Amino acid sequence: MELKKITTPLTKEKLEGLTSGDQVLLSGVIYTARDAAHKRMVEALDRGESLPFDPKEQVIYYVGPTPTKPGQTFGSAGPTTSYRMDAYTPQMIAQGITGMIGKGKRGQEVKDAIKGNATYFAAIGGAAAIMGKCVKKAEVIAYEDLGAEAIRRLEVEDLPIIVVNDIAGNDIYITGPEEYLEEHPHE
Repeated sequence: MELKKITTPLTKEKLEGLTSGDQVLLSGVIYTARDAAHKRMVEALDRGESLPFDPKEQVIYYVGPTPTKPGQTFGSAGPTTSYRMDAYTPQMIAQGITGMIGKGKRGQEVKDAIKGNATYFAAIGGAAAIMGKCVKKAEVIAYEDLGAEAIRRLEVEDLPIIVVNDIAGNDIYITGPEEYLEEHPHE
């Protein structure tokens, strides 16, 4: 495992440099969206409408932040369980999304859509306050009525994440336990 610093946009070249298990410090612009926002975006696409932001080479963070306290840019920013977005993810990848940040495993259809096109990153669920401090600027850009689930444009600096599913189709949730058992056969 290697620590890599990358900045958005998340281009194909950057994707090819990421391997499942890599630790990443992500900087640049990312967008927040959870299941309610994903549902609205896919419904808009189904009606022939455009998304509230240009998805090409962008990263979506599955997060619903806590309210921002005085003196802070953003509230605590713990990741949402990613499988809740699985029904929408292949269509979002088809629109050009190249990175997703959340927690937990993805379904096979999503892993198939990721292969060759995108990367799925895990954020540390118990470190929501630390994650929130990586946000340097935040603004609601769509679906303000959804409150914490509104789509936000964030500017982040050194957001700590780990590559789960890489562009080559590797999955740390499969390879990680296998490697551990090989290294520790009697545990």
